[in-house]
Amino acid sequence: MERKSPSNPVKVDRAYLRAVVAAALREDVGVRDLTTQSLIPKGAFAKGEILFREEGVVAGLPAVELVFGIIEPKVRFKPMVKDGAVVHPNKAVAFIEGPARGILTAERTALNFLGMLSGIATMTRRCVEAARRQAKKGATPPKILDTRKTAPNLRLLEKYAVAVGGGTPHRMGLYAQVLIKDNHLAILSALNRERLPDVEAPPPAGSVIEQAVQAARSENPRKTPVEVEVENLDQFRQALSARAEVILLDNMPMSQVEEAVRIRDAVARSRKGLRAELEVSGGIVPEQVGALAAAGVDRISMGMLTHSAPWLNVALEIVS
Repeated sequence: MERKSPSNPVKVDRAYLRAVVAAALREDVGVRDLTTQSLIPKGAFAKGEILFREEGVVAGLPAVELVFGIIEPKVRFKPMVKDGAVVHPNKAVAFIEGPARGILTAERTALNFLGMLSGIATMTRRCVEAARRQAKKGATPPKILDTRKTAPNLRLLEKYAVAVGGGTPHRMGLYAQVLIKDNHLAILSALNRERLPDVEAPPPAGSVIEQAVQAARSENPRKTPVEVEVENLDQFRQALSARAEVILLDNMPMSQVEEAVRIRDAVARSRKGLRAELEVSGGIVPEQVGALAAAGVDRISMGMLTHSAPWLNVALEIVS
């Protein structure tokens, strides 16, 4: 799929895409399309257009093409735009022609991929544009990031759609980056308090956050970035002291976000440019993006880009 979006940082290889599409077709078609095979003769030929019924960002055309190709290799698929294009209502994004049975059998699975992925790309583009409009004058707009709140086995496609919309995919999985979250800190705190029998060494000095950052750095390659999730300004100051590369402000009110930016900037000046990136998260909706961008954060992570983006209304219209 990367051929449709050369700058997309998410690479979706053909083998993965084929496996996902084949699984979707098995789910929908099963052994055969009872209705189409009952009504449509084998030799019937059809032409059709895939239309957007509302304005949005196109994402997923290569998946659509593969759906038709697997069902019926003789179907000709001609995209009219590329992934990443913004299209208006009733705009045709692809033309298809070939055996009518194949077109009808593949229709729903193809539209499901297109509607879902285009919905993700469209919401992402909306947030990216809001961040760009409201960022402080002369400042780099915050990146709009996704999360790991994705449909099982569809993460790569969903993150691809985020990138098509102009967003920045967060870590692809647990293997990609260190992110110390509240439950990690809670267990470390419990270990320090209870001195569990299987823990022989005494707890290291410093706050639990400082302990966690030090442990993460010692157990991972040197260049692995360390991110820490914090819930209040006390924890934030500890993460700054530990020199975490990224600090995630989780569910913090705007007043505290603004204060965190001020503290971070003051510390960065004293450290001669050594500056932690600030990320905000926690049920963020598109309407909040502008204010967060104006506050001066570097990253805004939004689970709803993948778990709650409305599907776009797309349709297949037979034209002959």
